[in-house]
Amino acid sequence: MAGHAPSLPDERVLVLDFGSQYTELIARRVRELGVYAAVFPWDASAEEIRLFAPRAVILSGGPSSVCEAGSPRAPEAVFALGVPVLGICYGMQLLAVQLGGTVEPGTPREFGYAEAALTAEDPLLVPAAETLPDGRRGLRVWMSHGDRVDQLPPGFRPLLTSRGAPVAAMADPARRYYGLQFHPEVRHTPRGHEILAAFLTLSGLGRSWTPEAILERLTRDLGVRLAEGGRVLLALSGGVDSTVSAALLRRVVGARLVPVFVDTGLLRAGEREEVEALFGADGLRVVDAGARFLEALRGVGDPETKRKIIGRLFIDVFAEEARRIQGVGWFAQGTIYPDVIESARTRPGSAKAVIKSHHNVGGLPDVLPFPLVEPLRELFKDEVRALGALLGVPPALLARHPFPGPGLAVRVLGEVTAEALAIVRAADRIFLEELRRAGWYERVAQAFAVYLPVRSVAVMGDARRHDPVVALRAVETEDFMTARAAELPPDLLARCARRITNEVPGLSRVVYDCTSKPPATIEWE
Repeated sequence: MAGHAPSLPDERVLVLDFGSQYTELIARRVRELGVYAAVFPWDASAEEIRLFAPRAVILSGGPSSVCEAGSPRAPEAVFALGVPVLGICYGMQLLAVQLGGTVEPGTPREFGYAEAALTAEDPLLVPAAETLPDGRRGLRVWMSHGDRVDQLPPGFRPLLTSRGAPVAAMADPARRYYGLQFHPEVRHTPRGHEILAAFLTLSGLGRSWTPEAILERLTRDLGVRLAEGGRVLLALSGGVDSTVSAALLRRVVGARLVPVFVDTGLLRAGEREEVEALFGADGLRVVDAGARFLEALRGVGDPETKRKIIGRLFIDVFAEEARRIQGVGWFAQGTIYPDVIESARTRPGSAKAVIKSHHNVGGLPDVLPFPLVEPLRELFKDEVRALGALLGVPPALLARHPFPGPGLAVRVLGEVTAEALAIVRAADRIFLEELRRAGWYERVAQAFAVYLPVRSVAVMGDARRHDPVVALRAVETEDFMTARAAELPPDLLARCARRITNEVPGLSRVVYDCTSKPPATIEWE
C-alpha cells in the first residue's frame, strides 16, 4: 500500500512553469473556476506530461527572453497531446517562435497597466471585453514584457493590440491555441478571471473541482493507502494546515492518529496552550524543546542560516520522539501545494530563484524509518480552509493568520535571544488583541510584530533609556504574491504603541511598516 498513487480528477489542466512569479496564481485561478490544475517545471519529460494526460495546457510567463540563445522552450510533447494550449506573456512568445512566427525586442516595453483594443471577435476575449476610456472595445490589462510578437505563426490571427504590443493576443481557433501578452491571472487585469473561464469552456472543461469532491477523493485515497501499516504520527503545529491534516486523518484512521507538538520556544503567546486545549483529548504528545532551539541559534544572525538550523533541529527532535512511540507506520505533515511548487524550483536548472527556504518539504523521509504522508500536498491555502470547514474545524482557527515555519526566529532580526523573544511575543499579542477588538483582524491577511536589532533613545519616568525597537506590520492581500500595507486608523496604531510601550518591559519605541510587496516581502526575513 505504500506505493499507492493518489487518483487524479478526470478534468485537469497542466501549467508549465517558466519561472514567472505568478505561475502559482495561474493554477489557483483555474481551480477557483472548478477545474484541477497542477504546476510542472518547464523541462518536464515527455513521459511525465503524457502520464498526467491533461485536457488543456497553460504556458506561464517567465523572466527569460525567447530571443536569447538557450532560453527555455515548451516541450514538443505539449503540442503532441492535441489539447488546447494557452500561452501567457513569455508563453505566448514561445507559441509564436515554436510554431513558425517571430518575436523581436519590443520598443517601447510595457510594464504595468495598459489598455488593449480588440482587433477581432473571438470567444476567448469577447466575454471579458468592455468599452475603454477612448471609446474602443477592448480590455484593461496588466503587462510585463520587453519582447513582442512581430510575425504571427501560420494559422493564427491577432485579437488585441496595445501601445507596446501590436499583437497583444492571438488565436488559432482550429487547433485551439491561444496567446495573451498580458497576465489574466493577476487582479490588476480586472476581467482576467472571465478570460480564463472562457479558455476552460473552449477546452470543454466543466466544474468538477469542489470542496466536496476534494474531501471524497482524499478520504478514499488515504483510506486505501493507510488501510494497514500501523499508527500515523502527525507533526502538529496548531496552524491551519496541520490542524486540517489532523481532522482529515482522524476521519480516515481514527485512534491510530498520534499528533505530536514540538514546542520550539519560538511560538506566539498562548499557542501551546491552544494546541493542548484543542487536541489534548486526542492523545496529543508535547515535546518541550525550547532550550535546545535557543542554544542552537546562539550567535546566529543570518536568516537563511536560522531557517536551516531550525529545520534540521526540528527533524532531530521529532525523530527522537518518534522512536519512543510503539507501532508507528507512517509520518504525516501539513505540507500544502505552494510548498511543493517552491521546493521543486530549488533543483538545478530551475528558471526561478528561491526567495526563502522551507523546512517542511523533504528531509524527513530520509531520517524516519517509515514513509511520509502529506494529505494536503495538492491543495492551496484557500482549498485547505474550505476542506477544514467541511471537516468541522472551528472557523476562528481556520481564519488564523499565517505563521512562518521557523516561528518568531524570523521575526527577531539578528541573533535570537530570550529577551528578544519575550519582547516580540508580548508586542505581537497586544497588536493582535487590539486588531481583534477594533474589527481589523479579519480585514487584514496577516499582521505581526518584528523585533529590530537597533536601539533608540527614549525618556521614561524622567530617565533616559536606550531600548530596542519593535515594528508592526499588517497587510492586505488576496494571493500573498502582492500585498499592500493596511491603512490602519491612527488612533488604533496609537493605542497599540501606548499599550506595548507601557506593558512590555525593555521597550520604548514602536514603528509601523507601510511598505508594499513588492518591493518588500511580507515577512522581514
